[in-house]
Amino acid sequence: MPARHWLALLVVRTVTARTVPMLVLATAALGLFAAPPARAEDHGRADSIRARYAKYEYRIPMRDGTHLFTAVYVPNGASRRQTYPILMTRTPYSVAPYGADRYRTTLGPAAAFEREGFIFVWQDVRGRYLSEGQFVDVRPHVPRKRGKSTDESSDTYDTIAWLLENVPYHNGKVGLWGLSYGGFYAAAGAIDSHPALVAVSPQAPIADWFWDDMHRHGAFNLALTFLFFSGFGVPRESLSVESPKRFDMQTPDSYQFFLDLGPLANADARHFHGKIPFWNDLVAHPNYDTFWQARNLLPHLDHIKSAVLTVGGWFDTEDLYGPLQTYAAVERQNPGIRNTLIMGPWSHGQWIRGKGDTLGSADFGTATSDWYQEHVALPFFLQHLKGAADADLPEALVFETGANRWRRFDSWPPAATTSRRLYFQPGGKLDWQAPAGAEDGGDTYISDPMKPVPYTADIASSWSATYMTEDQRFAARRPDVLVYRTEPLAADVTLAGPLQAELFVSTTGTDADFVVKLIDEYPGTLPALTEAEKKAYPGGRQMLVRGEPFRARFRDSYETPKPFTPGEPTRVAFRINDVMHTFKRGHRIMLQVQSTWFPFIDRNPQTFVPSIFAATAADFVVATHRLHRSQAHPSRLEVRVLQEPPGATAP
Repeated sequence: MPARHWLALLVVRTVTARTVPMLVLATAALGLFAAPPARAEDHGRADSIRARYAKYEYRIPMRDGTHLFTAVYVPNGASRRQTYPILMTRTPYSVAPYGADRYRTTLGPAAAFEREGFIFVWQDVRGRYLSEGQFVDVRPHVPRKRGKSTDESSDTYDTIAWLLENVPYHNGKVGLWGLSYGGFYAAAGAIDSHPALVAVSPQAPIADWFWDDMHRHGAFNLALTFLFFSGFGVPRESLSVESPKRFDMQTPDSYQFFLDLGPLANADARHFHGKIPFWNDLVAHPNYDTFWQARNLLPHLDHIKSAVLTVGGWFDTEDLYGPLQTYAAVERQNPGIRNTLIMGPWSHGQWIRGKGDTLGSADFGTATSDWYQEHVALPFFLQHLKGAADADLPEALVFETGANRWRRFDSWPPAATTSRRLYFQPGGKLDWQAPAGAEDGGDTYISDPMKPVPYTADIASSWSATYMTEDQRFAARRPDVLVYRTEPLAADVTLAGPLQAELFVSTTGTDADFVVKLIDEYPGTLPALTEAEKKAYPGGRQMLVRGEPFRARFRDSYETPKPFTPGEPTRVAFRINDVMHTFKRGHRIMLQVQSTWFPFIDRNPQTFVPSIFAATAADFVVATHRLHRSQAHPSRLEVRVLQEPPGATAP
């Protein structure tokens, strides 16, 4: 927006009983910013909020002179006798709608927060929309700031200090929450925080973007990254309320679109043309070098004084690593604070959207999102911001899929677990006993990057939110997917905590990916179920519990990749994100192993090249991979089996 237009929009508003200069935008009256058509229910929600809250807009100065655009919603009736805590969200996704007389349709993590009453604060982070400054993706933390040095921690501190000084009728306490990218800003804001910040909830937070969203053990997250940065990554030329449009593939079939795209270099050559700065960074930094290491927030999550409630979803395809590792880092580096992990049976952000009773074909038997909002989120903030009764939250409150119930634990992973190993065996069997005999057995499959295994059976133009519970029979029937399964279980088996894959593999190529999928196979016949249950859980269903790809060039180091020696058995070991799942009596534990998972993960050319982003069409070759399973090369999956005491079921 031209500077003359910006200046023309500034007006002053006065707060009753305390004169405070407020910079507000009369954008709605001038009609300069067009909003998309609103739905009737959106109008109703906005009108309901308007009836309860007065909205103000500010440009809050940071220590370096940069001003951040901030919308503040104050409960009607706030006074010296009736004060409210501040609940803040910092976001790169816009605090729209802009204009002091235009209201959001949601203010907090749930509608109950609006009824309870808080001073809600929404802020465009530095360099986004109407905030000044330069935007930096996952801005690196500055541990020892001096003078006008800034990061997301200091911007949060300066915002809180200004709000306490300039916004009336607060009670002196501040809470901070955010989802996804906003979860990163919430976690970063807890570091070296303002004394008034007493409660922080990072939800699906980005912790380290080499692991969250962008990669999985070095394997590039193609569909999500391409589609996200095609819009979000377009740089802003000036202050603006406009959001760039996301790329239109002009087809509902993302699998075919990305297959037709060819090598990754074509993404820029055909579509981005050098105009997406962070895509250029991805290309320039294919390994875990200092660029990525500087964006790892986890080592800096110390000097936290607030209570922390980290929230994540077991079926979050975008940010599962983030909440698990954020909780662990806060716990390890801040002894003595209230630190709680919440993990539900949710996709990305599902705990604030929808009821959380189902995901795809999976049915969890109860409205888990509603329960979380009522019994966890609101009580947590009421306790710390309003002095309400103790929310009675354990160290870890996690949903046990398979058994469909909430569980409470004094630590995560639970202390009462035993490490056990599931070994790959001849004939597609899976067993707790290691292979016997000296013969070097194994199973081979041909991996063709021109015919990659799809990660979902759905035909979709975006990444799937439901593939993480999807029936895997569509993949099990392919010749390039190895399938191993236990005998039907004689008793329930509950896995709680991280998994560790240790594969011994060889290949005719010089590079390869390996995907390990943990699957709950249902009995072939289910006579005890109702007709509705049989439809939801058909006999023989192979429900994905957890899947993890590994780019095997990084088997020794994520900083320095190395090729395979063709035909040489090689150890490939990697951690798989945590689970909390019960395999019921009569079910089988299944593992599937494959080398493509497209287009969730890009195709490995199977020829070692210095950078996957520089691979040419000639580098993509068919390769034969072998999974070894013998006494000398015992490929296996290490799990944590929950023992007694089993923990208590949440009310």
